[in-house]
Amino acid sequence: MKTRNGGKVSAKWIPVLSLSFFILDCGFPLNPTISFYHAIDATNSCRSYPRTAPLTRRSGRSLDKSISTLQMELAATRISELTHEEGLPRKKAFIVIGINTAFSSRKRRDSVRQTWMPQGERLLQLEQEKGIIIRFMIGHSATSNSILDRAIDSEDSQHKDFLRLEHVEGYHELSAKTKIFFSTAVAKWDADFYVKVDDDVHVNLGMLAATLARHRSKPRVYIGCMKSGPVLSEKNVKYHEPEYWKFGEEGNKYFRHATGQIYAISKDLATYISINQPILHKYANEDVSLGSWFIGLEVEHIDDRNMCCRTPPDCEWKAQAGNVCIASFDWSCSGICKSVENIKSVHEKCGEGDAAVWSALI
Repeated sequence: MKTRNGGKVSAKWIPVLSLSFFILDCGFPLNPTISFYHAIDATNSCRSYPRTAPLTRRSGRSLDKSISTLQMELAATRISELTHEEGLPRKKAFIVIGINTAFSSRKRRDSVRQTWMPQGERLLQLEQEKGIIIRFMIGHSATSNSILDRAIDSEDSQHKDFLRLEHVEGYHELSAKTKIFFSTAVAKWDADFYVKVDDDVHVNLGMLAATLARHRSKPRVYIGCMKSGPVLSEKNVKYHEPEYWKFGEEGNKYFRHATGQIYAISKDLATYISINQPILHKYANEDVSLGSWFIGLEVEHIDDRNMCCRTPPDCEWKAQAGNVCIASFDWSCSGICKSVENIKSVHEKCGEGDAAVWSALI
């Protein structure tokens, strides 16, 4: 190594000089305006590795849980701030129930109105006294202001029991519709629970309310009839899963999730869906999609078989024994078979009585 005078520095001095420059650099940064973050980096580079013990498996889980809880709380705060900024104060509620329906399902809706869903003043009274909101949820057609949309407008003006979604209706778009329902409901109502149910399922509102009330103190709950069906890779079958390869080898089953006929989620989970809607992946089947959104979160899955009773005689026997079902349907039809014709009979044999919801302890 040559000096400016042309002399040479002995090789034995090179390590000494290098160490000196390193120490000087750590103690006296050359740039006096160095940022706080760079200063931390420089200080750390001169220290030995941290003396703290590495995270144990238990402490790691505790940290993950704390982070998950914080994320949920931040999401809830963000929703509250957004609605406040938009001048849209949310109404407090206990339960918001969205009944999934389609343009072609007018008769199904009428059969629900004639059985377990209160109408007119009673529907409004249920909201005011019990905090239970019930709405048929539906989007719009691909054509603006079509005859289908106008028919729903007319029906809504008569019954005032719809929640209109910014969503184009379609059979294969149920996962997207579910996300939009929760987002819309969260923006409109500050509820403890949000429930999705199909329009061919019978529901006992009093039993539903009493059941959810028992889980009110839990921050993140996902309640329904949990199942784990096969992942169907074959095309042209009803529940074909195009992304079957993501679930492992052929013949594997899905992760545990609530069946799609009816399920309930708590406020924090609905808020989580609302905040993260753009990046939540949609699988072919809506119930699988919902279950996938909660994997990795600190969520309590509650398997309640009273939410999937079979139609008479099953639900009838349970009602006679004093164990009224929350919901009843036929597994073979993914709802009550020929529900327009049969839901009235199910209501008569398995219903809790119209007074039950008003006396439910919530």
